[in-house]
Amino acid sequence: MADPREIATETLRQIFTQKDTSKLQDLEQTSGTEHGFIKMLTLTTLRRHVFLRKVMRQFIKKKLPAKAAFADSAIEAGACELLFMDTPDYAVINSYVNLIKKHCDKFVAGLANAVLRRIAADKDILLKHNRDEVFPDSFLEILNNSYSKETISQLQTSALQEPALTISTKASPQDWAQKLSGQWIDGNSVTLPNSGKVQSLSGFAEGHWWVQDFAASLAVSVLPDLKGKRVLDLCAAPGGKTAQLINQGAIVTSLDNSQQRLNTLRQNMERLHFSPERIICADALNYLQDFSDTPFDVILLDAPCSATGIFRRHPEVLHLKTKFDVLRQAELQKQILEQISKALSPQGTLIYCTCSIAKEEGEKQISDFLTTHNEFKISPLTSEKFPAIITPEGFIRTLPFHLQSYGGCDAFFVARLTKVK
Repeated sequence: MADPREIATETLRQIFTQKDTSKLQDLEQTSGTEHGFIKMLTLTTLRRHVFLRKVMRQFIKKKLPAKAAFADSAIEAGACELLFMDTPDYAVINSYVNLIKKHCDKFVAGLANAVLRRIAADKDILLKHNRDEVFPDSFLEILNNSYSKETISQLQTSALQEPALTISTKASPQDWAQKLSGQWIDGNSVTLPNSGKVQSLSGFAEGHWWVQDFAASLAVSVLPDLKGKRVLDLCAAPGGKTAQLINQGAIVTSLDNSQQRLNTLRQNMERLHFSPERIICADALNYLQDFSDTPFDVILLDAPCSATGIFRRHPEVLHLKTKFDVLRQAELQKQILEQISKALSPQGTLIYCTCSIAKEEGEKQISDFLTTHNEFKISPLTSEKFPAIITPEGFIRTLPFHLQSYGGCDAFFVARLTKVK
């Protein structure tokens, strides 16, 4: 295996210079001590990026040239280890200087050596100025449109917390919580300590449960009796909601525009011993525009979105997503919603959900939709156990600092609408 610090540095370089997250996605599928260190180093650097850049600017007055991008990421990863991880200073400095010598020239390696030594020497002073800033200006621009300063401060604190692992069980969630040393949340959701390889946990191979954030599970759990109901699961892969629907007795058509993601859905269904009635590879908008099938009793639209609500698990989104991503996805969501009525039977239920934190993709999207579509009305949602996640309109809006005693949750939006005409 290559040097763990080299892998982490190259992963960071690709994220920041090419907006390429493929190496990070590969890491998510791995386990072991070295992979654990790589993931911890990469994710901590991404979470602390704003502060680490401020530190680096104190010691590097000129921006490094593009050909030294590896060195730039290496210095940042080194600074992260020196300031936020328990690695001995000498090991950090020597390792990163040698890596930079390998990828760049001696001049850049000398600069890195000097900078990392200064950071190590001034560690206590530098950390006194740490304000736990996580959100870059581009991400704050998204949040400022939707939330107060107080809420944004709470979001920033939650962004630094390692998220728990949450699963949905087929049955007996409290028993599985006990077996896996976890904690039952509500419904069929159990939160577990986020350690070790998921595939090695009891019950995974046998298909007794699947990984799914509690917030995401709410999109299906708010539906009443589904037994025998025909349900269209739009943008269905990798299949968490399809699994929930089938588990509740629904007859499911799962649609997604990615054959690769549908292959993952098929694999997940096989492990869980579930079978959707149909699996369709198609673009949701095109499918609805050309719809000629029998209308469905329920449509679940997990709409294409900016994915800005998953920043605790995927801190790279903090540095890759902007308000333009939000606006672009909001326009696509609007187009899909415009076509959805013809595919839903009278008195049918539409669930609209997104893993976006932006209200343009949630509350505002649905409010705008209802002003021009009087054939739909809100079917208000409630939660006795977690009333803070219910909005005045009767939507669900979870934020990462909700459910703190269960390890938090993703930012997620759910609306339940009934077709009344």
